[in-house]
Amino acid sequence: MNKIHVALLFFLAFVNAAYSQSKTDLEEKPYIEVTGTSEKLVVPDEIYVKIVIREKYVGKEKITIESQEGKLKAGLNEIGIDLQNLSLADANADYVRVKLWSKDVLTRNEYLLKVSTATILGKVFQKLDQLEITDAFIIRVEYSKIDSLKKEVKILAIKAAKEKADYLLQAIGEQAGKPLIIQESNVSSINSSTGNVRSSRSESISYYVDGNKSKDKEPELEFQKIKVASSIYVKFQIK
Repeated sequence: MNKIHVALLFFLAFVNAAYSQSKTDLEEKPYIEVTGTSEKLVVPDEIYVKIVIREKYVGKEKITIESQEGKLKAGLNEIGIDLQNLSLADANADYVRVKLWSKDVLTRNEYLLKVSTATILGKVFQKLDQLEITDAFIIRVEYSKIDSLKKEVKILAIKAAKEKADYLLQAIGEQAGKPLIIQESNVSSINSSTGNVRSSRSESISYYVDGNKSKDKEPELEFQKIKVASSIYVKFQIK
């Protein structure tokens, strides 16, 4: 075996020993493992309602989609709804025969309306009742800044983990050092206010009525809040 081979073997042995020692030292360093959690509740600010208008007969008079749509838009204008928030949900109208032996057909159009508060929603459904449009459903509710809120909750969760490690270690006269592992355990957005339900029967809306007020006054509506929660695991080295 020549001198080069001997030197190479000595070098590899030295590197291996140094690596093993470094790994052992790292594993033997004291650490603390904690999980930080955070959650926030927000009121939905995007409420989507599907409205269905059907052609119908009142006696022998045919009430068209166009006439009902005109009244719908006028009614929404009256309560301050921007008509840009009203759109056709389906470009293709459905056709339903009135009777098997009749050549007449009835059409229907589906519309999607977005409102920002439960109070406005209540006014919308009151107006729909006045217009005798009974086929309307809440299809979903959302929060417009949900992505920013999720980031905020994650930051609060990792800060909570650091705070937890600090006060636990202070109890034994130690301090948290640099984080060795940071792992997002969970982030969730929970909202039970969705579903194809008529607003007046929806469990997602709470009704509050002041008994001292006139019965003629409409109840205040409030949606269940959306909960965004985060859980983050952190392993800190102990100084």
